[in-house]
Amino acid sequence: MKRSSMLEHFAEELRLTRTAVGMSQTALAEALSYSAALVAKVETGERRPSLDFAHRCDSVLGTGGRFERIQRRISREVLVSWFRDWPIIEEEATALRWFEPIYVPGLLQTGAYARAIMDGAGFFAPDEIDQQVATRLDRQPVLTRDRPPLFIAVIDEYVLRRRIGDPEVMREQLRHLVKLGSTLPRVRIQVVPLSAGAYPGLDGPFVIATYPQGEDVVYLEGQRYAQVIDRSEYVRQIVEIWESIRGEALSQQQSLDLIAEVAETWI
Repeated sequence: MKRSSMLEHFAEELRLTRTAVGMSQTALAEALSYSAALVAKVETGERRPSLDFAHRCDSVLGTGGRFERIQRRISREVLVSWFRDWPIIEEEATALRWFEPIYVPGLLQTGAYARAIMDGAGFFAPDEIDQQVATRLDRQPVLTRDRPPLFIAVIDEYVLRRRIGDPEVMREQLRHLVKLGSTLPRVRIQVVPLSAGAYPGLDGPFVIATYPQGEDVVYLEGQRYAQVIDRSEYVRQIVEIWESIRGEALSQQQSLDLIAEVAETWI
């Protein structure tokens, strides 16, 4: 995979800033609470820095958010080209309504679950999988930031029962859903039970994002494409489908109870 230009920029800036303040790689690693080996790999561009790593670099080196800004641009660079606009919309949205009949929504995935999906897809080399998983996890703080969007996820019960990775991956993922739904007041998770039979959501996943001005846009993703649609008539139709799907879903508490119950079947 071609190395990200922003990854090289981060590496160079870290080397120059560390040297300017007279710190060795070992000293910086101790201050960051990361290993010296990791710092060395980041400085050579062999390892992509996480958002936490970048934030700690800014704190220790007094760079006023420079490394965090570069890291966020790295995240956008390593995304496949057809996906790059969506994380920006996610960050700006005041509400996200996500329907998913196949997988756990990306903003709710554990690292192990995300890795199992990407490994099974066969699209990415091992180093690319590392980058894509890290990028996906870096999007998730949108749900825990100050003034997060209202996030409503409706998933098909089959999502809970489809094996992704090994049973431990599934158990961890479902317990993670219960934790998020129980502790984050702006996160709602609902399940459409198998007993619903045929319903409008079976035609595929989508996300409705609401901008601060109140305008809705729809995000659709396929095997090797994605698109953001803002045509008013199309958006109106998707909102109607969303309402129909929610009408088939269990309540929040019923859904969390079901998720917790299914989690214990993955042994």
